[in-house]
Amino acid sequence: MSSREPFPLTGTTLVLGPSNVGKTTRTARALERWVDTHGPAGVVVLDFAPELRRGDRVLGGRLDRVTDLLTDESEGVTLGERTTVTRPNGVWYGVLDAHAPRAASECEADAVALAAENAAGAARLLDHAPADPHAVFVNDATIALQHPTGRVDRLLAYCAGATAAVLNALESDELGVDDAVSRQEQTALAALVAGADRVVRLP
Repeated sequence: MSSREPFPLTGTTLVLGPSNVGKTTRTARALERWVDTHGPAGVVVLDFAPELRRGDRVLGGRLDRVTDLLTDESEGVTLGERTTVTRPNGVWYGVLDAHAPRAASECEADAVALAAENAAGAARLLDHAPADPHAVFVNDATIALQHPTGRVDRLLAYCAGATAAVLNALESDELGVDDAVSRQEQTALAALVAGADRVVRLP
């Protein structure tokens, strides 16, 4: 399937690619297509993307930057440290105020500690997510899985329970390969690929 064609909104689709190639935008368009066709009932969005500014460039970026569907004035509920849920336009929107472990750390131990915080926050969001979703959209999935406490099996099982799930993740060595966070990320990415019904790679 061409990376430029819309993919079917059935089963689990994994959108991969390096930074700044449109993974988040592609996921947002899929979310909009689903809501246009089926409405917002049962739609769950899990947004794990960190936002780290480097000069004029933002590393990562949440879905609400690229779709108006998630930007209404819905009041948020804080679940715990760095985790918030809102219901913009009837969509369950769980946001992790995520760290960018490798980019924000000066040593490997600090990066691992930040990855552990991300994994804990993501687990908290999954704990509170609706139990029977119709459609699930996950932005920057591997941010939740860069530490051994991140449960890729749990995330995949949650997505498998929905009619459609769209996840995106970084597939690149641009942030490193030979450190604990990167190695764990590669393990998680392989599991996500194995668990997806289709993989869309963006150039």
